[in-house]
Amino acid sequence: MKKQFVVLGLGSFGASVAVTLQQLGCDVVAVDQDMERINDIADKVTYAMQADIGNPDLLQSLGSRNYDGIVVASSENLEGSILATLAAKEMGIPYILCKAHNSRYAQVLRKVGADAVVFPEEEMGRKIAKNLLSANLADWIELSPDYSIVETAVPKRWIGRTLKDLDVRRTYGVNVVGVKEGDHVEITPDPDVSLKEGMILMLIGSNEALERI
Repeated sequence: MKKQFVVLGLGSFGASVAVTLQQLGCDVVAVDQDMERINDIADKVTYAMQADIGNPDLLQSLGSRNYDGIVVASSENLEGSILATLAAKEMGIPYILCKAHNSRYAQVLRKVGADAVVFPEEEMGRKIAKNLLSANLADWIELSPDYSIVETAVPKRWIGRTLKDLDVRRTYGVNVVGVKEGDHVEITPDPDVSLKEGMILMLIGSNEALERI
Protein backbone atom coordinates (compact mmCIF):
# COMPACT_ATOMS: atom_id res chain seq x y z
CA MET A 1 0.00 0.00 0.00
CA LYS A 2 1.31 3.42 -0.96
CA LYS A 3 2.23 5.81 1.80
CA GLN A 4 0.14 8.98 1.88
CA PHE A 5 1.37 12.46 2.72
CA VAL A 6 -0.03 15.98 2.89
CA VAL A 7 2.19 18.94 2.04
CA LEU A 8 0.93 22.34 3.14
CA GLY A 9 2.66 25.28 1.49
CA LEU A 10 4.22 25.03 -1.96
CA GLY A 11 7.17 27.37 -1.92
CA SER A 12 10.42 25.96 -3.26
CA PHE A 13 10.88 23.70 -0.22
CA GLY A 14 7.31 22.40 -0.03
CA ALA A 15 7.04 21.83 -3.77
CA SER A 16 10.35 19.96 -3.81
CA VAL A 17 9.26 17.70 -0.93
CA ALA A 18 5.86 17.03 -2.55
CA VAL A 19 7.25 16.14 -5.98
CA THR A 20 10.04 14.00 -4.54
CA LEU A 21 7.63 12.02 -2.34
CA GLN A 22 5.43 11.44 -5.40
CA GLN A 23 8.42 10.28 -7.44
CA LEU A 24 9.28 7.86 -4.63
CA GLY A 25 5.90 6.18 -5.05
CA CYS A 26 3.80 7.95 -2.42
CA ASP A 27 0.36 9.51 -2.78
CA VAL A 28 0.71 13.23 -2.15
CA VAL A 29 -1.91 15.90 -1.48
CA ALA A 30 -0.42 19.36 -2.03
CA VAL A 31 -2.09 22.51 -0.69
CA ASP A 32 -1.39 26.22 -1.11
CA GLN A 33 -3.33 29.48 -1.23
CA ASP A 34 -1.59 30.56 -4.43
CA MET A 35 -3.39 29.19 -7.49
CA GLU A 36 -0.32 29.68 -9.65
CA ARG A 37 1.65 27.33 -7.40
CA ILE A 38 -1.20 24.82 -7.54
CA ASN A 39 -1.20 24.91 -11.34
CA ASP A 40 2.57 24.42 -11.42
CA ILE A 41 2.41 21.22 -9.38
CA ALA A 42 -1.01 19.78 -10.26
CA ASP A 43 0.28 17.23 -12.79
CA LYS A 44 3.18 16.16 -10.55
CA VAL A 45 1.27 15.00 -7.45
CA THR A 46 -1.79 12.89 -6.70
CA TYR A 47 -4.01 15.84 -5.85
CA ALA A 48 -3.43 19.59 -5.58
CA MET A 49 -5.87 22.07 -4.13
CA GLN A 50 -6.10 25.75 -3.30
CA ALA A 51 -6.88 26.42 0.36
CA ASP A 52 -5.80 28.33 3.46
CA ILE A 53 -3.43 26.06 5.38
CA GLY A 54 -4.48 27.77 8.59
CA ASN A 55 -8.09 26.62 8.19
CA PRO A 56 -8.63 24.19 11.10
CA ASP A 57 -11.15 22.23 9.01
CA LEU A 58 -8.81 21.78 6.04
CA LEU A 59 -7.39 18.38 6.94
CA GLN A 60 -10.85 17.01 7.77
CA SER A 61 -12.08 18.23 4.40
CA LEU A 62 -9.40 16.19 2.65
CA GLY A 63 -11.16 13.01 3.70
CA SER A 64 -10.71 10.25 6.21
CA ARG A 65 -7.66 8.61 4.65
CA ASN A 66 -4.97 7.44 7.04
CA TYR A 67 -2.13 9.79 6.24
CA ASP A 68 1.38 8.64 7.13
CA GLY A 69 2.70 12.13 7.58
CA ILE A 70 2.24 15.83 6.98
CA VAL A 71 4.74 18.50 5.99
CA VAL A 72 3.85 22.02 7.09
CA ALA A 73 6.12 23.90 4.73
CA SER A 74 4.96 27.50 5.11
CA SER A 75 7.30 29.20 7.58
CA GLU A 76 6.16 32.79 6.97
CA ASN A 77 2.71 32.30 8.53
CA LEU A 78 3.36 31.10 12.09
CA GLU A 79 -0.32 31.19 13.05
CA GLY A 80 -1.26 29.07 10.05
CA SER A 81 1.54 26.60 10.78
CA ILE A 82 0.44 26.30 14.41
CA LEU A 83 -3.20 25.69 13.49
CA ALA A 84 -2.23 23.12 10.87
CA THR A 85 0.06 21.32 13.33
CA LEU A 86 -2.63 21.26 16.02
CA ALA A 87 -5.19 19.91 13.54
CA ALA A 88 -2.79 17.20 12.36
CA LYS A 89 -2.10 16.20 15.96
CA GLU A 90 -5.80 16.01 16.75
CA MET A 91 -6.38 13.83 13.69
CA GLY A 92 -3.71 11.44 14.87
CA ILE A 93 -1.39 11.86 11.88
CA PRO A 94 1.67 9.93 13.08
CA TYR A 95 4.44 12.21 11.79
CA ILE A 96 4.39 16.00 11.56
CA LEU A 97 7.34 17.84 10.04
CA CYS A 98 7.36 21.64 10.02
CA LYS A 99 9.53 24.20 8.32
CA ALA A 100 10.52 27.01 10.69
CA HIS A 101 11.60 30.57 10.09
CA ASN A 102 13.82 30.70 13.18
CA SER A 103 14.53 28.91 16.46
CA ARG A 104 11.69 30.72 18.24
CA TYR A 105 9.20 29.44 15.66
CA ALA A 106 10.69 25.98 16.03
CA GLN A 107 10.21 26.02 19.79
CA VAL A 108 6.54 26.95 19.43
CA LEU A 109 5.89 24.34 16.72
CA ARG A 110 7.46 21.58 18.81
CA LYS A 111 5.30 22.56 21.79
CA VAL A 112 2.10 22.24 19.76
CA GLY A 113 2.96 18.84 18.34
CA ALA A 114 5.61 18.93 15.59
CA ASP A 115 7.73 15.77 15.59
CA ALA A 116 10.52 17.45 13.64
CA VAL A 117 11.38 21.00 12.62
CA VAL A 118 13.72 21.91 9.78
CA PHE A 119 15.48 25.08 8.65
CA PRO A 120 16.20 24.22 5.00
CA GLU A 121 17.79 27.54 4.03
CA GLU A 122 20.03 27.55 7.10
CA GLU A 123 20.99 23.90 6.63
CA MET A 124 21.81 24.44 2.97
CA GLY A 125 23.85 27.49 3.89
CA ARG A 126 25.91 25.46 6.37
CA LYS A 127 26.42 22.69 3.84
CA ILE A 128 27.59 25.11 1.14
CA ALA A 129 29.91 26.87 3.58
CA LYS A 130 31.49 23.56 4.59
CA ASN A 131 31.89 22.53 0.95
CA LEU A 132 33.61 25.84 0.25
CA LEU A 133 35.91 25.34 3.22
CA SER A 134 37.94 22.74 1.36
CA ALA A 135 38.30 22.18 -2.35
CA ASN A 136 38.66 18.48 -1.55
CA LEU A 137 35.09 18.12 -0.27
CA ALA A 138 32.68 16.48 -2.71
CA ASP A 139 29.69 16.55 -0.36
CA TRP A 140 28.80 17.11 3.28
CA ILE A 141 25.54 15.66 4.63
CA GLU A 142 24.49 16.54 8.17
CA LEU A 143 23.02 13.63 10.14
CA SER A 144 22.47 15.82 13.20
CA PRO A 145 23.83 19.11 14.52
CA ASP A 146 26.93 17.21 15.70
CA TYR A 147 27.51 14.37 13.19
CA SER A 148 27.83 14.20 9.41
CA ILE A 149 28.81 12.06 6.45
CA VAL A 150 31.45 13.56 4.17
CA GLU A 151 32.67 12.58 0.71
CA THR A 152 36.19 13.85 0.24
CA ALA A 153 39.18 13.29 -1.99
CA VAL A 154 41.92 11.24 -0.32
CA PRO A 155 44.08 13.72 1.63
CA LYS A 156 47.53 14.03 0.04
CA ARG A 157 49.24 12.80 3.20
CA TRP A 158 47.17 9.58 3.04
CA ILE A 159 48.05 8.68 -0.57
CA GLY A 160 50.05 5.46 -0.77
CA ARG A 161 49.06 4.38 2.72
CA THR A 162 46.44 1.80 3.73
CA LEU A 163 43.44 2.28 6.02
CA LYS A 164 44.97 -0.29 8.34
CA ASP A 165 48.22 1.65 8.47
CA LEU A 166 46.42 4.97 9.02
CA ASP A 167 44.17 3.48 11.74
CA VAL A 168 41.66 6.21 10.85
CA ARG A 169 39.16 5.47 13.59
CA ARG A 170 41.72 5.60 16.40
CA THR A 171 43.91 8.37 14.97
CA TYR A 172 41.29 10.71 13.52
CA GLY A 173 38.05 9.71 15.30
CA VAL A 174 36.10 8.95 12.11
CA ASN A 175 35.01 5.82 10.26
CA VAL A 176 35.56 5.11 6.56
CA VAL A 177 32.23 3.69 5.34
CA GLY A 178 33.04 3.55 1.64
CA VAL A 179 35.54 4.27 -1.10
CA LYS A 180 34.70 5.51 -4.61
CA GLU A 181 37.01 5.03 -7.56
CA GLY A 182 35.51 6.19 -10.83
CA ASP A 183 32.02 4.70 -11.06
CA HIS A 184 32.82 1.90 -8.62
CA VAL A 185 31.77 2.18 -4.97
CA GLU A 186 33.19 -0.20 -2.37
CA ILE A 187 31.19 -0.12 0.88
CA THR A 188 33.49 -2.60 2.63
CA PRO A 189 36.92 -1.25 1.64
CA ASP A 190 39.88 -3.56 2.05
CA PRO A 191 42.00 -2.10 4.89
CA ASP A 192 45.18 -3.44 3.24
CA VAL A 193 44.70 -1.70 -0.12
CA SER A 194 46.79 1.43 -0.66
CA LEU A 195 44.84 4.65 -1.16
CA LYS A 196 45.38 6.35 -4.52
CA GLU A 197 45.01 9.86 -5.85
CA GLY A 198 41.55 10.28 -7.40
CA MET A 199 39.78 8.08 -4.86
CA ILE A 200 36.87 9.52 -2.91
CA LEU A 201 36.47 8.53 0.73
CA MET A 202 33.12 8.42 2.51
CA LEU A 203 33.71 9.35 6.13
CA ILE A 204 31.29 9.47 9.07
CA GLY A 205 31.99 11.10 12.39
CA SER A 206 31.62 14.18 14.53
CA ASN A 207 31.72 17.51 12.73
CA GLU A 208 34.72 18.49 14.85
CA ALA A 209 36.70 15.42 13.79
CA LEU A 210 35.72 15.78 10.13
CA GLU A 211 36.69 19.45 10.08
CA ARG A 212 40.14 18.56 11.42
CA ILE A 213 40.68 16.21 8.48
